[in-house]
Amino acid sequence: MKEDINVNLLDIFVFLTVFLAIYISFFIIKNGRKYSKANIYQGLFLISFAFLALEEFLNNTGYIVKVLYLTNFSQPFNFLLGPFFYLYIQYTLYPEKKSKNWYHFIVPFFWFFYIGFYLAQPDGFKYNSYISLKHPDWQEVKAVTTFSSDPLSVKEYANEITIVSLLLYYSASLFLIMKKLKSINQSFFNVKCPKVTIVRNSFAHSFITILAFCIIKLLWGMKSDIGMIVVPYYCIYVCIISYRITNSSDYFNQPFFILDFPTAKYQKSSLTEQQKDEILNKVKHEMEVNLYFTNNLSSLKDLARQINKPTHHLSQVINERLNKNFFELLASYRIAYAEKLIQRDENSKLTTEELADKVGYNSKSSFNTAFKKHTSVTPSDYRKNLKVQ
Repeated sequence: MKEDINVNLLDIFVFLTVFLAIYISFFIIKNGRKYSKANIYQGLFLISFAFLALEEFLNNTGYIVKVLYLTNFSQPFNFLLGPFFYLYIQYTLYPEKKSKNWYHFIVPFFWFFYIGFYLAQPDGFKYNSYISLKHPDWQEVKAVTTFSSDPLSVKEYANEITIVSLLLYYSASLFLIMKKLKSINQSFFNVKCPKVTIVRNSFAHSFITILAFCIIKLLWGMKSDIGMIVVPYYCIYVCIISYRITNSSDYFNQPFFILDFPTAKYQKSSLTEQQKDEILNKVKHEMEVNLYFTNNLSSLKDLARQINKPTHHLSQVINERLNKNFFELLASYRIAYAEKLIQRDENSKLTTEELADKVGYNSKSSFNTAFKKHTSVTPSDYRKNLKVQ
């Protein structure tokens, strides 16, 4: 079998980024706390990308000839990108949502099994498959097969199935985003909620790259080799996300995605990362130790005065580090505290009005609205559910 090993700087960059992606994905999955479920799927998305990039490296450099048993090993991961992205969107926007997700993985799991027919073929067959794509002018070798590598004749449509899968899941992701925007009375092009902005940007950027991939495949042919066009682009974003993670001690407490656009809102800010950490720690101390949120007269200006920091710096830190505005931050603490009070109040002595007052709300209706928004049930139903349990 002919070998032609050729490694350039771009190949080295891709190879190193593969291991960086696996390393980062481990921390994304492990260190995610409030958004842990969303981060699990983002970490798995990153691992899937790493395996796809690794095979592209092997094919592009010619090293695949030395490890022919790995030929096409990453193909099933193509069908995981869509489900992982969709579930990341779902659990970022609706972190408390409980649903069965096994059916999203029917096609990937089938493909992991089905690719076995190809992987079990002799090396000569895999070599011929490799050179037909990368070196069509090379001489094929004799290969004897005892069974078909594609008994259902579906493997030849892998690219088409991948495109359909991606478009379906990205359409479903868009539906979730639009549903969320409708619930907060905002539009796709005018989003004020930091968390939804991250998700919207992630979707827009990722969808553009996927759309470009689909268009190129349609124009150049489904068998066209465009891996080294798409893979380096994703590798750059893996490097960007690694830089952000190493420069933010609280990075995993916020929703993020490897393909989100960097925000330009605070581009001219003079705050260093250390100063942001200091402000964030003071905010957490006020909220978690002093229970500042229980003050029904609380405001951004007053909190800034409490921690002795400029209002615009406080607003920036809350936006960037927690991906919330001040009122969303207040609501999250108030409702979490209300849940604790209800759980402690076994004899149901506290009325809804008393609960609202204790956590900082001026009215029962405002409290009910906020509680239902965060927990999907009213305080009364929440109490009833606890008794049933």
